[in-house]
Amino acid sequence: MKQKRSSPPKLPATSEQMKAWSAALAGEAGGWPQIKTRGFFGFTALYRNDRIFALLPRTRGMETANSLAFKLESAAASVRRRLEKDARIGSTQMQNARWFTFELSSDGDLHDALGWLSMAYEAAGKTTKSS
Repeated sequence: MKQKRSSPPKLPATSEQMKAWSAALAGEAGGWPQIKTRGFFGFTALYRNDRIFALLPRTRGMETANSLAFKLESAAASVRRRLEKDARIGSTQMQNARWFTFELSSDGDLHDALGWLSMAYEAAGKTTKSS
């Protein structure tokens, strides 16, 4: 896992390949129950009910031109170990929530990206929204 950032993330212009990957991921995740999508500052935000759990690039990438972001507020120890071992994963704090970035470099990364999005989706269904 890459170094944790506490400053606002970089938002570089996204690559054409990432736009295609994002569309594929949004199409797959869009079929999951209780999913809503909304435009969000150059991204497509994925929500489970009213809880945001991922950002897929439309015009801006998260940290790099080929990165998406997903939120895991309280990951189990086994998940934290997987996050730390994966060189494609970076982390950042945004509005006191734990967000991770995932950098894609080939079509083969789509399967793993979908796995992380699925994990974030499941976590969003378990959390309680604080007011």
